[in-house]
This record gives sequence, C-alpha cells and structure tokens, in this order.
Amino acid sequence: MVIYNTLTRKKEELEPITPGMVNIYACGPTVYNYIHIGNARPICSFDVLRRYLSYRGYKVKYVQNFTDVDDKIIKKANEEGVSASEISEKYIAEYKTDAHGLNVMDADIHPKVTESMDIIIDIVKTLVEKGYAYESNGDVYFRTAKFEEYGKLSKMPIDDLKAGARINVNEHKEDALDFAVWKAAKEGEPYWESPWGKGRPGWHIECSAMSRYHIGNTIDIHCGGQDLIFPHHENEIAQSEAATGCVLANYWMHNGYINVDNQKMSKSLGNFFTTREVAQKYGYEVVRYMMVQAHYRSPINYCVELLDSCKASLERLYNCRNTLDAAVKNAPDGEISPDTADIFAKRKEQFITAMDDDLNTADGITAIFELVRDLNTLSADKTVCAAALKAGAALFDELTGVLGLMYNRNKEEEIPQEILDLAAQRKEARKNKDFALADELRNKISDMGYIIEETRQGTNIKKK
Repeated sequence: MVIYNTLTRKKEELEPITPGMVNIYACGPTVYNYIHIGNARPICSFDVLRRYLSYRGYKVKYVQNFTDVDDKIIKKANEEGVSASEISEKYIAEYKTDAHGLNVMDADIHPKVTESMDIIIDIVKTLVEKGYAYESNGDVYFRTAKFEEYGKLSKMPIDDLKAGARINVNEHKEDALDFAVWKAAKEGEPYWESPWGKGRPGWHIECSAMSRYHIGNTIDIHCGGQDLIFPHHENEIAQSEAATGCVLANYWMHNGYINVDNQKMSKSLGNFFTTREVAQKYGYEVVRYMMVQAHYRSPINYCVELLDSCKASLERLYNCRNTLDAAVKNAPDGEISPDTADIFAKRKEQFITAMDDDLNTADGITAIFELVRDLNTLSADKTVCAAALKAGAALFDELTGVLGLMYNRNKEEEIPQEILDLAAQRKEARKNKDFALADELRNKISDMGYIIEETRQGTNIKKK
C-alpha cells in the first residue's frame, strides 16, 4: 500500500515500525459543540483507513484524543453558567452519538487532556530543561528558532510565518513565532498546579504528550484535517522532536476541505451545518457515503444535489443486496462456475488495487458498483445457482464493510404484520386483475410509511 505523505509531498510505500502492526494517532475534536460536517470528514476517512488496514491483515492501534479543556469550552461554560467539565462531558457524549450514527468505530484509546496532565507537565519540563522552552510571566513558550526544522511539514518559509505571527505580537515572548506550551491561569478558569504556577496546557502540547504516552516516540501514521497542518501539526513536530530526539511520525495524512455550494463553510456566511441536522434529514449513512465517495485528499462540495446523489447511490446498493437475498431463495442448487468465480476475483482485485493506492475510496466504490452490475445480472438469471449468489453476496458485504457502508441492513425494522397483510391483499387483487384495489392498497401502505416493489424475484417491502 502506498500513502501520500504530507511531509514529503509524495506517495510512499507503507512500512510500519513493527511489521504487521500499524499505530495511528488521529487528532480528535475540541468538545464544546456538536460536530459539523467538516469534523465528520476526518473521522469517517480515517475510520476507513483503520478498517482497510485491518482488512489487509495488519493489527491496528488507533488513538484519538478529546480536547476537553480549551478557550472555547471555557467560554461556552461561562455563557451557560456551568463548569467546563460539564460542557466537555456533554459534547463528548454528543460526539459519540454522531460518530456511532456514522458507523465510526470507537478508538482503541480516547485520551482526554484533563486526565493526562502529569504527562503533559512532564514533556513541558523536558523542553524547559533542554532549552527549547522558557517561562515568562507564568506562561511557558516554545523557542521555534532553536528547532532548526521548523516549517518542514507546512513548507512555509520562516519569514512568511514570522510576518503572520507579528499580527498577534505578545510582549512576553522572545520571538513572534514562539507558541505557548503552558498557559498561566486566568481568573475563573480551570487550572492545574505546575512548576510554573497554576495553569493549563497549550493546545499543541497535549497531542505530543498523549501520542508519546499511548504509542511511543514515533507514530506510524499521524492524521487529521488539512486545516491542522499549520500551526497544530507543525508545532507538534517541533515540540515532540525537540523533547525526544525522535521523528514524531513517519507518515502524515490529511483530508481535504468541505466547501458548501463552492464556498468555505462559515457561521458568518450562514452555510454552517452540523452533522446532526444533516443526518436528521438524510440519515447518517448518506452523510458517511458522501465522505467516502470522494478521495480523502480531494475537496468535497457539499450541496443538496450531492446529498441526493449519495442517497440514490445507497439505494442502489440496498436494492442490489435485497434482490440477492430474494434470488437466493428461489435459486437452484449447484456449484459456482469458474467464469463467475473469476468475475468475483477480478472485482476484489480491482477494489484492493484502488485502496492500496493512497486509500482511493472513489475508485473502490467504482469497483463495488461494477460488482453490483454483475450481481444484478446474475440475480436475474434463473439458472444461476444459490452458491454463486451467496458468494456474490459475501463479497458485496466484504467490500462495503471495508468502507463502513450498508450497516443499516441489519437494523431494518421487522415489517409489521398489518403491512404484510395489506401486501398479501394487494397481491391477491393483482392476481384477480383488480388493479384499482391494488393501487388503493399500495397507497395505503405508502401512507403508513412503507414502499412496496415488484421485482423478478417477488415482492419487496421496505420502510421509506
């Protein structure tokens, strides 16, 4: 498998530190509100990465943090008259509701900043002792000038970075580019005792401390949104590598932005959407499909037309799978033919080739839909044996499962007996050529929230 490494700006063969095992650190959310659709993209994209690596036989350790103390959390707590911990715990729970709705697996470890204070203070002490950080008025800042490779991830010239940093000049810093690894406590804020007085961590240092503690000095793959390249990941590299003398991560993966109707998503533009509100209208699986139908590094232009297209594509997948189930019931016994087995093998190879090329889910989905076309043809052929159809269904489940799709198949509600009785009456009416009654019964079924479809394999009933 090759991965596009943001650090080197090229695709590189994946060679984990420990053969057969991949350690992944993903930057998690700052928990002060519901996640928006931009937040949903990395958690879906890198959930697929995790699933695919497991599918290919790797043992994966996946760590994703929760930033549960931060300026935004404190501001929200003050606005609502509650503690910062109440805000963070509330939105960690809301995050999990959305993540599970998107079929995102829980990380193996979800460390929290508030539960990691000792290891954060320890790495800050190391930086101070090595001369990479200094205390000033209760704050502790990282000396960027001392880390010679600063800017190697973002590839931004130091002079340009300094020009931007001077916009927010701080008289307590030695250099405009220096950044806080520890912040002195302000009145009314949560704080922890430290060698530099009461305070709390800077944003960047938390990930350096938690990744080192839970994975080690060097991570196989560090991933996150493109917006984190600078300053967050750039600063992580500087402080981690200064503290340990080791490379922080061998591969850096960053997903592309989500725009809304070709504009950057922004509350000020009124085009800001939470994952929850989009899911309430379209369903979580449509949102997940939208995230995985494009290559993870490509931008996604969020719009109603795209959501409608994703919904229609998902329906094609569900229809294919339901048709397969119906066809198997009436299929003859027999053995799968070599030609059919060859078709399935080629589709699987096509999928793996796509995914091995920098997790190309777009081409992976193309392979799945070509398999759908094959399966629909086989389902319509009354001579195809049940073994062949079952093998096709198994491959379909295997490949869609890697992308985390089709997870509502096993959650579908049992069709109420009343609906089944109406469907039976409609079938009898059609048999008696009483089409007016058949139409009336179909409309009644529709009014009760169900769709009835006639296929070559029989009658299908599903919830709207």
